[in-house]
Amino acid sequence: MNEIKFILKNLSIMLGIVASIIFFIFYIYFPFITNHGETITVPNLVGMEIKDLDEFLSDRDLRYEILDDSSYSSEYPPYTVLQQNPSINDKVKENRKIYLTLNSSIPPKIKMPKIINGSVKNAQLILKSYDLKLGDITYVPDMARNAVLKIFIDGDSISENDLILKGSVVDLEVGNGLGNQIFDAPDLQNLELDEAKFTIIGSGLRLGNIIYADSGYFYNKNFDEEGNEIYEKFWVKPGYVFKQSPGKSTRVRIGRRINLWVVSDTKNEKN
Repeated sequence: MNEIKFILKNLSIMLGIVASIIFFIFYIYFPFITNHGETITVPNLVGMEIKDLDEFLSDRDLRYEILDDSSYSSEYPPYTVLQQNPSINDKVKENRKIYLTLNSSIPPKIKMPKIINGSVKNAQLILKSYDLKLGDITYVPDMARNAVLKIFIDGDSISENDLILKGSVVDLEVGNGLGNQIFDAPDLQNLELDEAKFTIIGSGLRLGNIIYADSGYFYNKNFDEEGNEIYEKFWVKPGYVFKQSPGKSTRVRIGRRINLWVVSDTKNEKN
């Protein structure tokens, strides 16, 4: 009986020693040599030049490796960091290696996207998505207002699907909403509003603002034989035009807006 107690006592002591050793190894020694619980926040390396990486990362107890794969972005100079793994603000151990992708020195060629006949705003969004830059916008006479008519790179005309360098600056030729044809503005005075609108559209012009006046009596400025200014009073019925801008016989370009002054008429004002 005493022998059994002795054996159990020694066995308990041995188990206690083994447990102490295991606790020391896994909870004190290993954490100490591996800096358990101590991490480094990965810094932002995107945009950093390759010559600055050694000192910057060694000061933070980190290493790096440049991958063979490269990419391109017009936003950064050649040989600057475009991508990194682990990512920014990730927590890593001391001496962790950061894998980097650099910006290529030679931009790849891409096909010119389709932006002809689309709006300037749409062209801007498309160019940005293809990593192309919007350059100068030149407005030319054309009925297609704010529509892209031609594309230029470095002064050369470019067609859609032509191969161009990624990051190129693209200049646009855009319609101003006015045609090339120039003629005399029609006489709209004393016309009923709907007739005036019809005449404007039929002349290749566009309706501008409509301004209403309460009174039907108005004055026209003319000149007598001696060149003196005279004002002639006239009556205009409600719903009829008594003034226009540009005035009649003024030289206008096709697509020009014509503003009208009309005698108040409840029906026309609602329309």
